[in-house]
Amino acid sequence: MSLGDDNGYGNDSGRTDDGYSTIGGTRQTRTRLPDGEGGDGYGAPRRPARKSRSLVMMVGVVVLLIAAIAFANMGGGGGNGDDGGGSGGAGTKPESSSTAATGTKPVTGKNGSIPSGFAHDEQGAQSAASNYAVALGSVGMFNTDTRRSIVQATHDPAVVDNLLAALMKAYSPDFLKNVGLNADGTTPSDLTFVSRTIPVGTKVVERSGDTATVEVWCTGLVGMAGQGSTKPVTATWFTISEKLKWVGGDWRIESSSQSEGPTPVNGDNRASTADEIAGAVQGYGGFTYAR
Repeated sequence: MSLGDDNGYGNDSGRTDDGYSTIGGTRQTRTRLPDGEGGDGYGAPRRPARKSRSLVMMVGVVVLLIAAIAFANMGGGGGNGDDGGGSGGAGTKPESSSTAATGTKPVTGKNGSIPSGFAHDEQGAQSAASNYAVALGSVGMFNTDTRRSIVQATHDPAVVDNLLAALMKAYSPDFLKNVGLNADGTTPSDLTFVSRTIPVGTKVVERSGDTATVEVWCTGLVGMAGQGSTKPVTATWFTISEKLKWVGGDWRIESSSQSEGPTPVNGDNRASTADEIAGAVQGYGGFTYAR
């Protein structure tokens, strides 16, 4: 595009050479669209061959991904039971009105470019988890300065320093080259680097006082758009589980983890050209997510 079991922040997890990690769930969310225009489309082949699956998983799902994996190496929190599988299990079950407007206005505050000021309730926790998943799966995570700002705005201050230190090692020159970037994290000329996480729904798995575990079911886009790209933009599906803590008057991530899927059947949409997908990414803005 967490921190527990599957490539997460847990003590028993470890970073692999081709893995990523994130945070995820399953209840529908209500979104507010921003102003934005753009083209339409998507570059590269419509659907990569099966043999490219491992590459997709390696360079895909850059959502929290490295953050979660790197945090695993430093022995962060997150235990069993929050693997973000997106299956039923315990937790708040979606009702028939789960996509209806709640009557509560979306957050209007900002911590840098990231929404802030979420309500101290289940709705606020779901909104925070969704917006944090988006930020941690963005292109900004591949730049040292913006990565620091994103981590500081989304995580419990108690884990920030160690996480940032681990991320400096995770975003190595070799890793950046592997996703198609230059060794310094910049994008090659005439190409557009794409890394987006799009929440599909959220579910509160557990809530107690100042803590909450929220799953966010997501789809993500990752790759290089533009003529001559050898790493076409690919869509992925995953579920992120975020353990949140109420800190300093807002929800912050304490740990997170990710698992693959649920993945729907691929449609028969025509694959767009490289220029079309590049134009779409540059022309369409993101969302502010709120229950």
